[in-house]
Amino acid sequence: MNTAFILIILTLLLPVLSYLGYLSRVPRLDNALSLANVAIALFLYEFTPFSGTFYVDFTTWVFILMVTSVHLLSQVYSKSYFRKQEIWIGENLFNLLLALFTTSMIFSLEINNLGLMWVGIEATTISSALLLMTEKNETSAEATWRYIVIVSAGVTFAFISIILIYYSIGTLEISSILSMKVFPSLTLNVAVAIALVGFGTKVGVFPVHTWLPDAHSEAPSPISAMFSGVLLPTALYVLYRIYEIDPMRELFVWAAVISVIAASLFLGYQTRYKRMFAYSTMENMNLALIGLAVGGEYGLFGALLLLLSHSFGKAGAFYSSGGILRYTGAKKIEEIHGLWKSMPVTSSALLMSSFAVTGTPPFGTFFGEFLIFYSLFSIHYYVQLVLLLFFVMAAFISVNYNVTRMVFLGVAEKKGEEDSVMSGLALLSSAIPLLIGVIYVVVVTGAL
Repeated sequence: MNTAFILIILTLLLPVLSYLGYLSRVPRLDNALSLANVAIALFLYEFTPFSGTFYVDFTTWVFILMVTSVHLLSQVYSKSYFRKQEIWIGENLFNLLLALFTTSMIFSLEINNLGLMWVGIEATTISSALLLMTEKNETSAEATWRYIVIVSAGVTFAFISIILIYYSIGTLEISSILSMKVFPSLTLNVAVAIALVGFGTKVGVFPVHTWLPDAHSEAPSPISAMFSGVLLPTALYVLYRIYEIDPMRELFVWAAVISVIAASLFLGYQTRYKRMFAYSTMENMNLALIGLAVGGEYGLFGALLLLLSHSFGKAGAFYSSGGILRYTGAKKIEEIHGLWKSMPVTSSALLMSSFAVTGTPPFGTFFGEFLIFYSLFSIHYYVQLVLLLFFVMAAFISVNYNVTRMVFLGVAEKKGEEDSVMSGLALLSSAIPLLIGVIYVVVVTGAL
């Protein structure tokens, strides 16, 4: 048994072990184990690419790092978020489901079999559905049912695509498929197109995205961060692995462009800040899908840079939203005023995270988007590029206009105290995309 295999097994086991650490009541043992998982994920880079029962290359490694990092942040954040508040599903069950949710995502990323990847994605639905009901109310119950019904329907289509892929190629092992010459066929074309609908349901591709704003806006903030920051990217990773079998670039790029346009239009009339950030996630996931579909040095790296920066930036946005909800008790944008004076740390985090997720320079998301746009230009997709530039700018204005209103306009009505842990984690998460952008500039300028 080699070192890489052991490290991969540990990344799968440590989320569950962190839950056992929580049960042991040893102070911060669960957080220490989750932190260890981030360290192991970082160390795993030295052993990529790895192939066998599991398949981990550089692309996989970036996604694993995202999942383990946001899990750690959300686990720590949730303790403060639920302090002095009764959890409907119970604290023990919440932590167990959070651990299983994380493990199922990591399993989906690492396993070297498309069929088992499908099992992992289905497991994320099972483990996360009850997490939506943590704060039981009528709207969260409705959001949970919409999530289960719509996503399950999508995963059924995804299962059909897996069957057709096996029928066409005779294997579902990713490393084998990538190493062989696959001859396109009508059956394979249909399989990949169905996968776009099936797995695209969980990615947020229009028009099968309708569960996304409800689930993100009604889930507790640490779970919203997990949904936006890592669940959707995990489904996107599986879709990308299927796309590699038979790249249908024109179909995928146009589907993503239309989805970005739809997300931008939806952002223009949102009245609730968490719902606004949910549609922002839809926009970012489809920009990343374009980068993955175009591929090449610029498209693929731009998508990974965008996704990595977005995972932390969007987590920071939802952590900030959780603090604001706890402080004000308000969910609507028009009900939030003067955060800069009443919640200075949280409002700083909210501003930075909104800049991060809308691709403001010098955040990492900006450079990711720039590389994706350049990749479109390089293959002469001028119409798609012009449409994206216009609607991405419209989304930028919609999000940042609302956030600046919340932060700077009016006087806040004091209803609670700013939690130092929640605000600190929000600020840390929103600062990481800025750090990624600075590192990227230093590396690129140093290489010139």
